[in-house]
Amino acid sequence: MSELNDFKNLIRAGAAQIPADLVIKNGQLVNVSTKEVYPAEVAIYKNKIVAVDEDVQDYIGEQTKVIDAEQKYLVPGMIDGHIHVECSKLSMTSFAQAVVPHGTTSIISGLDEYISVIGLAGLKEIFEEIDQSDLKLFWGAPFKTPYTIPQSTIAENINSDLQYELLKRDDVYGVWETVREDIQELDEDTLKTMLYAKAAHKPVWGCSPMARGKKLNQYLMSGVRVDHESYDHEELLEKARKGMNVVVRESSVTHFLKENIRAITENTADVSRHVSFCTDDVTATDIAELGHLDHVVRLAIQAGVPPLTAIQMATINSAEAYRIDDQVGLIAPNREADILFVEDLNKFEISQVISKGHVVDENNHVKVERSPQIMNSVKAEKVSPKDFIYRVDAESGIANVETIKSVGPFVRKRRDVKLEVKNHQIQIDPDKDVALVSVIERFGINGNKSLGFTSGWGLHSGAMASTAAPDDNNLIVMGVDAEDMAFAVNELISRGGGQIVVKDQQVLSFLPLPIAGIVSEATPSEVVAQEKSILKAARFLGSEVDDPMFYMTFLPITAIPDLAITDLGTTDCIALKLFDPILSIEKD
Repeated sequence: MSELNDFKNLIRAGAAQIPADLVIKNGQLVNVSTKEVYPAEVAIYKNKIVAVDEDVQDYIGEQTKVIDAEQKYLVPGMIDGHIHVECSKLSMTSFAQAVVPHGTTSIISGLDEYISVIGLAGLKEIFEEIDQSDLKLFWGAPFKTPYTIPQSTIAENINSDLQYELLKRDDVYGVWETVREDIQELDEDTLKTMLYAKAAHKPVWGCSPMARGKKLNQYLMSGVRVDHESYDHEELLEKARKGMNVVVRESSVTHFLKENIRAITENTADVSRHVSFCTDDVTATDIAELGHLDHVVRLAIQAGVPPLTAIQMATINSAEAYRIDDQVGLIAPNREADILFVEDLNKFEISQVISKGHVVDENNHVKVERSPQIMNSVKAEKVSPKDFIYRVDAESGIANVETIKSVGPFVRKRRDVKLEVKNHQIQIDPDKDVALVSVIERFGINGNKSLGFTSGWGLHSGAMASTAAPDDNNLIVMGVDAEDMAFAVNELISRGGGQIVVKDQQVLSFLPLPIAGIVSEATPSEVVAQEKSILKAARFLGSEVDDPMFYMTFLPITAIPDLAITDLGTTDCIALKLFDPILSIEKD
C-alpha cells in the first residue's frame, strides 16, 4: 500500500494539494521538447518535477525551499549514452562526484567490466552504491560476456539463457553493446538474445564500427536500435538515414566529435534529432581538466551546432533513443528532478546542479563498505622471468615475427620485424621498437598465460602492467625486460590489483585499484594525481604514446581492428581466430 500512497501523493503534489519540497523561481526554461526558451518556474516534490509554469506560487508551503535562478537558463540534466564507467578507474561514488557537477545526471552502461570480475551477483553492491550517489544508471545487460572472439577467460559468462531471465527485470533497460561480428557470424546464442529482447519489448544497443552498405543492412536486421561507433560523418549519416539512433563518441582516446558532427553542420537533412552524445571511455584527468558532457556540448557548439540543438543531443535525443524519455531528458511534470543552471548557453558553463531532487554538493564523498568478494579479486599465481621469454626450437638464427603495432588507441596493424635468436630465445630489441606483451588469467580458473610481440610504444626499458584491461580484465603486462615484467606482475598480485610502471625491479609509479582490481577507492583528485604519475613513469621508459597505460589496456579487445591479445593468445580480429606470431626462422 505504501507504493500506492506514494503514487497518490505525487498526483496530489501535481495539483498543489501537497506543498513542493523545492521551488525554482525566475528561470529561463530550455524546453528541449519544443526547442524554445521562455520564463518558467519549477516545483519539485520528492525527486519528481510536479509543475513547470510561469508562476508556481501555489506550490510553496512553509517548509518549501526556494531557489532564485536569477534569470539563468534551466537545462535538463544530461545523459551519457554509452559509458564504461570502470575505465575511468573511479568508483561509482567518485565518478558521480566527478561528473554530476558537470551536468551529467544519468548514464547508460552495461557495467560489463564489473561483471567480468565479480559476476552478476556482485553487481548488487554496485547498484546499491549508485543509489546512494547523485547519479542515475540505466543498465543494459551485456548481450554476452566475454565479447572476445575466440572467448577469453572471465569470472562469469552471460549467455542467452541468462539474458532470457535478465530481460524480465524492471531494472534492465535494454541489451548492452551487441557487436556486429556476432550478428555477421549468425552466432545462435546472440540471435536468441535478440529474439528474447524483441519479445520483452526491450531495445538492443549496438557496436558496429565502419559498418556500411550490406554489412550495415545485415546488422540492422537483428533489431539493433542504437550505435555509438561511427568513424566518419558519412558512416554516421548512413546509419541515421537507415533509422538508427546514432551516438557521437568523444572519449579520452577517440576524439570523433569533430569528424562526426559534420553530418549535422554540413548536411541539409535534419539529422540532429537522431544523434546524441557519449564519452565511452574517459579518464579522471580529462574530467578534471576538460569536464564531461558539458565539454562535449561546448565542442559541438564550437563546431557550429546551435546551442539548443547541442543541448537536445545531450538530453532528449539520448532519452528517446534509449526509451527512457518518460523519466529523464526534459524538464516537465513527472520527470526526474535533474536541472542544470547555465548563465550563457553559448559558453555552456554550469553553475549549479539539481539531481534526484536536491542541490548537488560536489565536495560530498561518501565512504562505501565493500565485501571481500569485490576486494579480493586477483587470484593469479606468481610468475617468474622465464614466463616472459619467447622460446623457439631453433638454437640460433633470425626470427621473422608479427607484431601488434599500435597506431592509435582503437587501431592496431600488423608489423613484421626480424629479431635475433640466441639459445632458443627470441631477443627483444627496443631499438627496433619491439616489446613483449602477455595477458595472464587472474581469476584462478585456468592459469592461462599468453605471449606475443607489440610495437609502436617506443619502450626502451622496464615494463608496465595493469589488472584493469577491458573487455575481460585479465592482467596485462608489456615490457622489454623479462625480470621487470615478472616483477610488475607479482607486485600487482601482491597488492591486490592496480596499474604499475617499473624499471630495474623498482616501482616507478603505482595506481591502486583494489575494487575488483579495476577501480580505485580514492577521490577524483587523488586518481588524477596517480594517473599523471603513471604517465610520467611511462615517459621515463621512453614511450611517447598519448596515454601508454590506457592504450595498452585496450590490447585484449578483439572488436578493435586488426589484431589483439587475450589470455588465449594473439588474435586476428578480422579472421576471428588465434594466430602464431612466429612467421619463420632463418637458422644460422
